[in-house]
Amino acid sequence: MPETPVFSTAAVAAPHQLAAETGQTILAAGGNAVEAMVAMAATIAVVYPHMNGLGGDGFWLVREPKGRVHALDASGPAGSLATIKRYRDKGYDRVPPRGPDAALTVAGAVSGWGLALELAKALGGQLPRDMLLADAVRLAREGYGIAVAEGRNRMLEEAALFSAPGFAEAFLEDGKLPPAGAIRRSPRLADTLEQLAHAGLADFYRGDVGREIAADLERIGSPIIRKDMEAYQARVVKPLSVALEHSTVYNMPPPSQGIAALLMLGLFSRLAVKHGETPEHHHGLIEAAKRAFAIRDRVVTDPRELTLDPASFLTSASFEKEAALIEARRAAPTPVRPAEGDTVWMGCIDKDGLAVSYIQSVYWAFGSGCVLPSTGIHWHNRGLGFSLDPNSRNPMEPGRKPFHTLSPGLAVFNDGRVLSYGTMGGEGQPQILGQIFTRYADFGMGLADAVDAPRWLLGKTWQAPSSTLKVEDRFDPSLLRALSSYGHPVEELGRSYADAMGHAGMLVRHPRNGRVEAVHDPRADGGALGL
Repeated sequence: MPETPVFSTAAVAAPHQLAAETGQTILAAGGNAVEAMVAMAATIAVVYPHMNGLGGDGFWLVREPKGRVHALDASGPAGSLATIKRYRDKGYDRVPPRGPDAALTVAGAVSGWGLALELAKALGGQLPRDMLLADAVRLAREGYGIAVAEGRNRMLEEAALFSAPGFAEAFLEDGKLPPAGAIRRSPRLADTLEQLAHAGLADFYRGDVGREIAADLERIGSPIIRKDMEAYQARVVKPLSVALEHSTVYNMPPPSQGIAALLMLGLFSRLAVKHGETPEHHHGLIEAAKRAFAIRDRVVTDPRELTLDPASFLTSASFEKEAALIEARRAAPTPVRPAEGDTVWMGCIDKDGLAVSYIQSVYWAFGSGCVLPSTGIHWHNRGLGFSLDPNSRNPMEPGRKPFHTLSPGLAVFNDGRVLSYGTMGGEGQPQILGQIFTRYADFGMGLADAVDAPRWLLGKTWQAPSSTLKVEDRFDPSLLRALSSYGHPVEELGRSYADAMGHAGMLVRHPRNGRVEAVHDPRADGGALGL
């Protein structure tokens, strides 16, 4: 059933209830949306460790009430020892998903929190850092109930994950993951968060915490060294955008795949689909996704290594050209790459209209699996976005950023509405964003129905190896028959709500009365809360 949307003067949406409560607390204390999001990010880093953590990356979109949109890239580069030769000499033909050799890129999320707080202060934020991190510290020290979604999650390469340094001590009981509801405490992580609250977030990279992180990474054999941590800083970047008939939509530039989400919407807008939840609607999105991913795979890499301008593909001429290649009732054969990835998306819009769309991740479930004993931080495996082929689009190199799936969405409508939206879902994020956005923006679904409605995902996922059009089982059978007749390889999952279809959320501020409407996904463990 659709979640009941929140209507309030300010609201948050998150895939874990405790993170939503943290955001609500900060808003009630007079914090702005960016401060609330930093606090939520810290809390969810503790209570949803299979999806995200301090040892991961993040991307921010922030829109000021007067209209300026900020984008913050908090993704980290490969360590100084992360060379193709090193991995080839170890016998790898691809980047391993688990263990120390998977923990190969600097974690950028905490630097992103710091950069976001600089922006928050410039926008009037005044809350102290210890207040923002208080819930995260308390939950790490006193304990929290393990989320239902963590127990549902099928762990990729479970043996390699469980044997990663520090994983068993941090997350297993009697060699197994504890059941949902069991209390987990993370005292070392609590100490780390307390130190960051006291000394500042930069301590994660250039202070006592950074020294401990670097020593532990060296001890387990990660390619990251101390100077990689010390040199890292999240960056302000220019967001990508597309002007549609009813709105302007924003997403992140490379190394994020945000261009794919925008390409999908731009291409779909040229197909002149009149009605939602029809074969034309979903076929159009599927075919737009194929063409968007083909462009993405030619373009997206470390921003310093770009050979093609992403914005050049987001023009009317480009959309017309690509849309003309989409056949109305025939599926193109273009494959879509696998869609692994565990992530959290969260949104917040405050009483003044400051809007945030934020995404934070350790990539696969629990990332590399490596838990650093001195700090209690588990490290991501975002380096899987690299290739060990030096002639590939994203070859492994020290200091280079890998291909990134994280792609938060933000839209400003011509009538003044501001929409913050997003989802987890690895490489499938653009497909999920396209479905929830068109349902709301193009075909008039309410927020709750747009997020609740059944979804599809084309390609392999972490739950299934087959390259099919996987669908939740609430679609109209006649629609699925039509898609099959067009040549789409439809595979019904037999589940009404599947985690592989993302944990999405949407918040919209209505200009006439300043009310914020918010909803989060029934597929997750969270919700939306307001003031």
